[in-house]
Amino acid sequence: MSHSANENSPVPTISRRKFVASSLAAAGAWTCGAPAIVRGQNLNEKLNMAVIGVGGRGGSNLGAVSTENIVAVCDVNESHLSRAGAAHPKARQAVDFRRLFDTTNDIDAVVVSTCEHTHAFATLAALQLGKHVYCEKPLTHSIWEARVVREAAAKAKVATQMGIQIHSGANYRRVVELIQTGAIGPVREVHVWVSRAWGWHATEEESKQHRDIVFVQERPKSITPVPAGLHWDLWLGPAPQRDFNEVYFPGPKWYRWWEWGSGTMSDLGSHWNDLPFWALKLQAPLTIEASGPPPHPDLAPASMQATYEYGPRGDQPAVKLTWYQGVNKPKIWTDGGIPKWDSAVLFIGDNGMLLSDYGKHVLLPEDKFKDFKRPDPFIPDSPGQQAEWLKACKTDLKTTCNFEYSGWLTEANHLGNVAYRLGKKLEWNAAELRCPNAPEADAIIRRQYRPGWKLI
Repeated sequence: MSHSANENSPVPTISRRKFVASSLAAAGAWTCGAPAIVRGQNLNEKLNMAVIGVGGRGGSNLGAVSTENIVAVCDVNESHLSRAGAAHPKARQAVDFRRLFDTTNDIDAVVVSTCEHTHAFATLAALQLGKHVYCEKPLTHSIWEARVVREAAAKAKVATQMGIQIHSGANYRRVVELIQTGAIGPVREVHVWVSRAWGWHATEEESKQHRDIVFVQERPKSITPVPAGLHWDLWLGPAPQRDFNEVYFPGPKWYRWWEWGSGTMSDLGSHWNDLPFWALKLQAPLTIEASGPPPHPDLAPASMQATYEYGPRGDQPAVKLTWYQGVNKPKIWTDGGIPKWDSAVLFIGDNGMLLSDYGKHVLLPEDKFKDFKRPDPFIPDSPGQQAEWLKACKTDLKTTCNFEYSGWLTEANHLGNVAYRLGKKLEWNAAELRCPNAPEADAIIRRQYRPGWKLI
């Protein structure tokens, strides 16, 4: 089954007759050498699950899929692994996900909740083995990795889902319905802002609203002992060799460092840019331009902004989307032209505006829309990001954040960081995966891996 880039249709129920037909089709695919739809034959049967990364966010994902058979757990931190093993004593355990895949005939589906820089390595291996995959956001650490994973998922014909849980909420669905039915007219401008100020603080103003766990400005020269039970070399994976220091790990501190993460742009961008991406059926931008403090060689910035220009899409006009993080905010926000929500998405249409955060939205100006009749809901509610994926594994493979959709979203978010780090407006050739006016972007689009690690 192929997925379109904007496949946001509901996960439908299917009749027994249709299910039998799809099962026979799957059996036919198996005889031709294509991956089979594994194990799950109806919603009452359980999948055999492998969960890679079981601490922190991974622990939450493990809990969300524990209605299935947990047959394998993996984590580079033995304390996380032992805790997961105690909860699932029949599951085999591994600290290296590559060894987990040495035996896969007992695995139907895989959940990947490692740190960002190893997402692609665990995810691609599972896809190539014909396993259903759920991967935390952002889907990958680089643009090239996102393209590789997206194309591999299309070939694998399995159920995929990126973990952007807000996508499953009712609020986003109602916003998408309003935008796509023309409530505010054609949308030509979008502003997205988040106030999180994690990363390199270049100004005193940023430091005043400092929300980081450990504040650092430079790469530490000291070495601190590796915590007992942490397999640091495996945690590093394909990234350059670095001595352990507590400013990197544990906790989300790693995500500020370019070698392992992509900062707020790709992390929270996965949640917030998802809404305009879905509502406006976005895919590949034409140009990207970013601004902020002079880029740091090692650390992602606490504050910056990036502007994307998208061409017309069907009956939707060209649109300009601007992302802001940290102390940066849209002018209409600072001028008091809209409610000063801490983090939000603002759609500006020809006939009005729509302001939304995770859980609420409002049409503006409010007096203009006081008698507005909303469209009848046409995007059914989701059972939840993980539950939607589990259902898709057992039925029709359809999810709303499949790797086709989330692959393009991940590419776009990463492009904001590329433009920021290079300090120039980028032209983007999505087909060729390059910036024609900035060949120096190639090293960020596709980075070199540490010896012993190869993606394809």
